Amino acid sequence: MTKSKTANQSETMDNNILVGYVRRSNAGGALKLSINTAAFADCSTYMTSDGQSYVPLVISMGALQKVLSGERAVTTVTQLHD
Repeated sequence: MTKSKTANQSETMDNNILVGYVRRSNAGGALKLSINTAAFADCSTYMTSDGQSYVPLVISMGALQKVLSGERAVTTVTQLHD
């Protein structure tokens, strides 16, 4: 089962850019977001009508809930690509 899970994760990551990680702070009252600057620079952006530029990033709600509940120590921040 671990083998297929790892293969599944690799397939998912092939279409996405791993940008960073999210974890709970030691005190548990905040989330710590760590972004890899080189990966962030490779991300695509979009522009809003007021001229502001944004980088759309994704964090899985299920994985984030596990981090918040203490089931997982960390989860990923990615940018989805088709």
